[in-house]
Amino acid sequence: QLQLVESGGGLVQPGGSLRLSCTASGFSLHYSAIGWFRQAPGKEREGVSCISRTRSTNYTDSVKGRFTISRDDAKNTVYLQMNSLKPDDTAVYYCARRNYICSGYDGDFESWGQGTQVTISS
Repeated sequence: QLQLVESGGGLVQPGGSLRLSCTASGFSLHYSAIGWFRQAPGKEREGVSCISRTRSTNYTDSVKGRFTISRDDAKNTVYLQMNSLKPDDTAVYYCARRNYICSGYDGDFESWGQGTQVTISS
C-alpha cells in the first residue's frame, strides 16, 4: 500500500523552528516529486514547497527565505525545515507525491498523507 506519513508538527512560539518529515512506505521516493501543502481553518489548501526527483525546488512567496525543502532518498523521506515561523504559518501540513516533476496544481498529486498540525502562537 502506497502511503506517506507526515510528522514533526507541534506548537511553537513566533520566531521558532520546526522540521517536518514526510516518510514513504510501500514505495520508493526515488522517482517522485514531493509537495508540501497546508490548510488553515477556513482557508483553501495552498502549496508551500515542492522538490522534484532531481532536487529542483520551489516555494510559495510567503515562505521563501524561511523554509527549506530537502530529501534523503536513502531514508525515503522528504523534510521541510521551517524557520522564523509566524502565526500565519499555522495550518495542517500535508505531503503528497507525483512522478518526477513538481506541479503548481494540487490535483496533480496523489497518495496524500494524513497531515500534521503546526501551530504558531505565544
